[in-house]
Amino acid sequence: MQSENRFFDDLAKMVNGVAGTVAGAGREAESAMRERAKEWIGRMDFVSREEFEAVKQMAAKARAEADALKARLDKLEGAAKPAATPKAAAKPAAKAAPKPAAKPKAK
Repeated sequence: MQSENRFFDDLAKMVNGVAGTVAGAGREAESAMRERAKEWIGRMDFVSREEFEAVKQMAAKARAEADALKARLDKLEGAAKPAATPKAAAKPAAKAAPKPAAKPKAK
């Protein structure tokens, strides 16, 4: 049922227009805030998720290589120890000389 009063029709149109304007202003404010937040975060030298994942993979690869090299080194040191052991056993261990007793200080 449509109102016969033009005042209420004009008021309804005005309220709808204001609501649309407020909604548009809200969207505009939200996009401006997002842009400012992106600029602020960009100045703080944060890394992107892609960069983080790439560095994480590089670190995992380096860790695996280091573990492999450590295992290889342990294997080589294990092979070298039996050859070095007879030389060490041939020399008797020198006894440490006892420390001299401390003299009391004169006053």
